[in-house]
Amino acid sequence: MNNQQEEPKVDFQVFSPAVVVVLLVTLPLMIFPQPAAQIILSARAFIMDHFMWLYLIAGLSALAFCIWLAFGRYGNVKLGKANEEPEYSNIHWIAMMFTAAIGASVIAWGFAEPIFYIQNPPLNLIPLSDEAFEWAHMYPLLHWGIVPWAIYALPAVPIAYMLYVREYPVLRISSACDGALPQKGRGQVKTTIDILIVLAIVGGVATTLGLGVPLVSAMLATLLGVEDSMMIKMGVLIFWTLLFGTSVYKGLKAGIKILADINIALAILAILFVLVAGPGIFILDLTVNSFGIMFNNFLRTATWTDPIGEGGFPEAWTGFYWAWWFAYTGMVGLFFGRISRGRTIRQLVLGVITWGCIGTWLFLAVMGGYSLYLENTGSLSVTEILNTQGLSFVNALVIKSLPFGNVTLFVFTVLSIIFYATTIDSSAYVISSICAKDLANTQEPRRWNRIAWAVLLALITAGLLQADSLQTVLAMTVVSSLPMIPILVLLCISTRKWLREDFPHLNTSKEIVKPTAKSTVG
Repeated sequence: MNNQQEEPKVDFQVFSPAVVVVLLVTLPLMIFPQPAAQIILSARAFIMDHFMWLYLIAGLSALAFCIWLAFGRYGNVKLGKANEEPEYSNIHWIAMMFTAAIGASVIAWGFAEPIFYIQNPPLNLIPLSDEAFEWAHMYPLLHWGIVPWAIYALPAVPIAYMLYVREYPVLRISSACDGALPQKGRGQVKTTIDILIVLAIVGGVATTLGLGVPLVSAMLATLLGVEDSMMIKMGVLIFWTLLFGTSVYKGLKAGIKILADINIALAILAILFVLVAGPGIFILDLTVNSFGIMFNNFLRTATWTDPIGEGGFPEAWTGFYWAWWFAYTGMVGLFFGRISRGRTIRQLVLGVITWGCIGTWLFLAVMGGYSLYLENTGSLSVTEILNTQGLSFVNALVIKSLPFGNVTLFVFTVLSIIFYATTIDSSAYVISSICAKDLANTQEPRRWNRIAWAVLLALITAGLLQADSLQTVLAMTVVSSLPMIPILVLLCISTRKWLREDFPHLNTSKEIVKPTAKSTVG
């Protein structure tokens, strides 16, 4: 009875409006899938047509701010008390960070993304040309690389600073904006911020699951030799809901950390297997070439809007990806901040960007390189599979073409299931944390709150599956992401103000620890 009383209450000022909006989107998708999907697609087109420039500027600005945090005079600020060791070991920290932020989306896109690009290449290249193949291998490294991980690292710093330096007694992203908010009306503004963050996370996760369910469904259908169907998709979704519902029920350390550790081990084995069993020399040559293309053309590709030709590539791909990362910043920022106690600002920023890039680059370079090898040599017509059977079957059939086909496909299916579980249970955990009232950083949200969001995430995914359109799935994250840009600006302003107030005189030769003093939460 006492444990129940000690559990944090649910903040219905955030919970209720967020649930209402999610249901207002979900129910029309289930009842009137085509008209509802068209509304979402129109909203995506409007945002990309009018704000593409803003997403690109915001992405580079996030990278610039992270460089300032890591290499500026505040880089040695300790996110915790003097001599405090990191709460999690490096391997656990990296595992949870990578699987929570990316998950099986690298599998969903890893084999297929370059195949989209060779058919409709950027920069007016000739489709299926040698140059198109080279740039097709490079572009995923850009879209999942330095800028995305900088977008993720940025909010983690003010949240960790709020929790472990300012010692705020609550686990709220909006509270990390306090340094940028006026006293008058602060409570209402923070409630609005929390609602927008919840909706952004839901949109991002809906896209992730909307890609993931067909992926695993296609893998299972190929593995069992049966026709893919909506019944299999819904079966996968129900199983996932039970799996990550159980994980979030158990909590952060008992559930999420264990799945993350399993995930990283399986991912490393998968990368090594494809590299050794596949055309390893070709993949390594292609990867080195791609890094040269990426770094030689980084600013050009990161700012390319195609204003004259208007071919649609930046809006369809770079704009979409930047929107996806921004939609997830609330979830990732709170999660990364929560697990980064005892590290310095520099360690947090460089750890997120460095290890994040290494993980995604290794996976995408190897998997994408293998697909391009099959297409280039004629061993498997991957373009034909993509055009006739869709994104999900590209992954299933390309994986099956590897040695020990069905066994390999089974391992990748298990990897995908666990990968998605860690992504979604982290999301449900964070959303329920935002919807909790006075949640201390040592507490976890109420279990029914966590499970409710696991179910709601499954419902909106079911609605997207009813629409049966990849473009609708991709559009969901764009529609929900735009409000996150001004919220990130507030987090940057707040961080800079707090650092200037707390550390007027700095000794950059060693770790800097703020004198013990608690701040009043506004």
